[in-house]
Amino acid sequence: MTQPVSDEAPLHFNAFDMLVPVHQSPGLWRHPESQIDQFDQLSYWTGLSQTLEQAGFSCLFLADVPGVYDVYGGDHQASARGGVQFPLLDLQVIIPALAQATEHLGFGITASATYEHPYLLARRFATLDHLTGGRIAWNIVTSYQESAARNLGLSGQIPHDERYDRADEFMEVMYKLFETSFDDDAVTINRQDGVFVDPQKVHQIGHSSRWYQVPGPMLTHPGPQRTPLLFQAGSSARGQQFAVDHGEAIFVVNANTKSLAAQVVDTRRKLAEAGRAPESVKFFAMATVIVAETEAEAQQRLEQYREYVDTEAALALFGGWTGVDLSGLDEEAYVEDVTTDANQSALAFFTKDPRRRWTVRDIAEFVSIGGRGPTIVGDPQQVVDQLLHYRRVTGIDGFNISAAVRPADFERFVHYITPELQRRGLLAERPDTPRTLRETLLGAGPHLAEDHPGSRAQMAKYVHTVV
Repeated sequence: MTQPVSDEAPLHFNAFDMLVPVHQSPGLWRHPESQIDQFDQLSYWTGLSQTLEQAGFSCLFLADVPGVYDVYGGDHQASARGGVQFPLLDLQVIIPALAQATEHLGFGITASATYEHPYLLARRFATLDHLTGGRIAWNIVTSYQESAARNLGLSGQIPHDERYDRADEFMEVMYKLFETSFDDDAVTINRQDGVFVDPQKVHQIGHSSRWYQVPGPMLTHPGPQRTPLLFQAGSSARGQQFAVDHGEAIFVVNANTKSLAAQVVDTRRKLAEAGRAPESVKFFAMATVIVAETEAEAQQRLEQYREYVDTEAALALFGGWTGVDLSGLDEEAYVEDVTTDANQSALAFFTKDPRRRWTVRDIAEFVSIGGRGPTIVGDPQQVVDQLLHYRRVTGIDGFNISAAVRPADFERFVHYITPELQRRGLLAERPDTPRTLRETLLGAGPHLAEDHPGSRAQMAKYVHTVV
């Protein structure tokens, strides 16, 4: 059904990061080139953003979780000792400063449809869309941590599939607020007539359903994109359906290229069945790149990285993802399949792998550098060749690049990989005039496509009485 992407087609790169000491590579914060002890300094993040823009990256994609990883050993001690996504800063408050420090770089913001409220979140995203000139994406998650549920007033997690059912209604409210509440010309700023906003062009949304009652109107006027670019990363069956219903860019994490290729083909088939243009949705795969002048030097660097691995912290990360506590097990014990309400795709990667059975030690070693994505090692030519091969066999459109040593691995990308991509014409060209992030990543207009379920064309029926 889908055509393979040409090796000559430009690639888009997003940096996959998090406002924490340890994101995907436990223990690597101790490496002598690491500067992540400055993660709580604004200058670190503005400097990283400028590095990424220099490297030709399209977006800084920031992960987030609303709770502490406290599954391993039954408490937070291993996560705290290892800095495993803890402490964690609030990513949304720094975005205007990062936008001020850059001109073209977009910003992907993770926000939970389980623990946010659509009315206030819509205002926040509209504000950020204005302040960044339309360089905002929303990574829609439903969250998977029991600790988050407890700290946010619930007795326990909402069941996995029900979280997605709630998220569907959450998205309906968001679309109504973004797409229907304000007409394009509602903000008139008419000094002569004394009218700042034409009240006849601001509408109630009148939403009342199972989980949300939001009469409206939207609290602020829509930004350049109206609805921010929509990222989605669900890999469970229910999560993939949510991606078909809402996603414009799909973030995939899978080192098994055969499995990933099947997921891409199946998702594009479902998009077509849903009446959406299958090629209009872009897939971005996570990868960790370790590069040096020569292959031998790159392999030596990888071996050096392994000297800093913290296996207990890696198992704490695994426990946080999956809800499965591997503490106290023999390192040679096999990890079996269980059902949890945590991140089901993260667990299934290990417990439903047809190629092998994973032991506790296997998991700790695999997760320690780059999490669940592939680690690509080599000289610049080899790395780019491997990226192209990965795209060729999976059908993805670009990469979310994770750094093991931060920010050194991103800086090495600028030094080694960017020139090789430019030499081959593989780095998407940047226009003189900044564009919205939707235009940059999708090559389309600034607003949702007309065949997207949340577009103004699809939401017109929800316009209610004027204010």
